Amino acid sequence: MFWSKIFLPTLKDSPQDAEVISHQLMLRAGMIRKVTSGIYTWLPLGLRVLKKIENIVREEMDASGAQEVLMPMVQPRELWEETKRWEKMGPELLRFQDRHDRDFCLGPTHEEVITDLVRNNVKSYKELPLNLYQIQTKFRDEIRPRYGVMRGREFLMKDSYSFNIDKDSLNESYLLMKETYKKIIERLGLEYKIVKADSGAIGGDASEEFHVLAENGEDTIAVSDSSEFAINTELLLGEGEDINSLQGKPSPDGTGTIEIRKGIEIGHIFQLGEIYADAMNANVLDHEGKSQTIFMGCYGIGISRLVAAAIEQNNDDKGIIWPEIIAPFEVNIIAIGFGKDKMIAQAAIDIYDKLSSMGYEVILDDRNDGFGTKMKDAELIGIPINIIIGKQYTEKNEIELRHRDGQSSIGMIDDIETIFEYFKKENN
Repeated sequence: MFWSKIFLPTLKDSPQDAEVISHQLMLRAGMIRKVTSGIYTWLPLGLRVLKKIENIVREEMDASGAQEVLMPMVQPRELWEETKRWEKMGPELLRFQDRHDRDFCLGPTHEEVITDLVRNNVKSYKELPLNLYQIQTKFRDEIRPRYGVMRGREFLMKDSYSFNIDKDSLNESYLLMKETYKKIIERLGLEYKIVKADSGAIGGDASEEFHVLAENGEDTIAVSDSSEFAINTELLLGEGEDINSLQGKPSPDGTGTIEIRKGIEIGHIFQLGEIYADAMNANVLDHEGKSQTIFMGCYGIGISRLVAAAIEQNNDDKGIIWPEIIAPFEVNIIAIGFGKDKMIAQAAIDIYDKLSSMGYEVILDDRNDGFGTKMKDAELIGIPINIIIGKQYTEKNEIELRHRDGQSSIGMIDDIETIFEYFKKENN
């Protein structure tokens, strides 16, 4: 991909309504554009990152044995009436009528639809356990959308649902999803905590949240400085207690002391038990041929929110520093004088072609802008490796490699083939 061909409208300054770093940088880096409050268009650069995260989630879900389906975003009122959530969900549930005056909603979650699917198609305990997932757009009519895609009204989410014959089997599915989520977040290279949480409007017997730690996190969590213990402070505070009273207290698990951290909730897993199956008569025949209510689990992870969370954890005053696994491109070739110097242009194209043939995702900055503009844009969008070709190449046959994270640098290379050997080594 050449810079002159990609739709990449970067901004020098942050829009005034962008409150947090991820929102500012996603707008400035040309990843998203606002359509209306809490609703965004994903532009090519942002969509590349979104799809990479989506693919990682899909790979780990498939590896866990879950099977992918795709349910409708539009859901009929009748299913929500069965669980009594049509009214319980409140104004977050966007309701509307079709031309026949029938009531529908835009799905904020899919417990009713998936339970209806299973009750009509799964009849025996022999078909369980079953875990079905989808990657689907959700809509929640937030009273105050903010922080860009971190707290939007429309967002991309992976939600999955396990169906089990008893509590023990449900617990096995729950623990499997817990481990799967850990694998996903660790592949993304993000620092996180698993937090004991309130089940909220989804309901159920037990739930845990996955929080990416970040200064701009919406949630305040209490963590042990010596163990994996973490809990949402709302569940730890007594009535009228000040959050500062928790600081330095012994951890409830008996290991270490409490620290207060900020977190971005990017995942939530629930043991729903029988509440939805009871309400919707989702039963199977057990090994004795008797009707048995199905036990359910529910597991959600915010894919679009993970993009923002990754930026919140990986940035500096120049822009984004992407973890390599989700960077929109792996290599950026900055050709200074591309349109004026045929030697520079040819060298840049040769390297571009070679690295592309090796399987690297490469973008070549062929614009007529100077080094300063090109470097600022490169640092803003956060591509991990920049190859700089300019006068040093024409005068000394040297090319510079710069790593975006600032932690390492290859320095000056006086042989183009050396750069290929470096990438071959890294690729292996």
